[in-house]
Amino acid sequence: MSIVLRKDQKIPITQAPASVLKLDLQPPCSPPKGSSRKKGSNVPSAEGTATPQVPTLGEQMSILHSPRPFKNPAYTKNTNRRTKNLKAVLGQERERERLERERRRVEREEAMDVDANGAAERHEDEDLPSYASIEAPPSFLPQRHYCDITGLEAPYTDPVTGLRYHDKSIYELIKGLSASAAKEYLSARGVNPIVK
Repeated sequence: MSIVLRKDQKIPITQAPASVLKLDLQPPCSPPKGSSRKKGSNVPSAEGTATPQVPTLGEQMSILHSPRPFKNPAYTKNTNRRTKNLKAVLGQERERERLERERRRVEREEAMDVDANGAAERHEDEDLPSYASIEAPPSFLPQRHYCDITGLEAPYTDPVTGLRYHDKSIYELIKGLSASAAKEYLSARGVNPIVK
């Protein structure tokens, strides 16, 4: 990288004096606003030929036109590729898992040891967890209860209506509810509404 001071003199940036580096380098083709010279016109020199346009420091340091190694120039988009919806993807995942389980079962049968009586050991087919198998065993923790009014965690239950509530302000509201409103809240939770 070098700085051009005159047409025939170039100084590397590392050897340039500080006064040269502080100069405001303007491109020769962009005159100040309102001047009569047109953009892109070259001023003829003493020999009668147009002076070549010298790139500015910003243009010299620009990486706009440098090659991009991360971009494959031979890449073409596959227009025959078919998009799949979630149902198709999950179906393929289930089929792949089924084939994998079948393959493991066949391998186990081939490598199975036979005891003295001729009875074969049976190994249960273990299911590996995957995206498609989201079933989980029941939790050992107690089931959480939520407030029928606010949806917050509900440590309390109204003995009269059976509604669950979060705190005493909600309990005040529940005491003021009619029996039909309490039945509606209970049916929204999925409980058989029995109001005493």
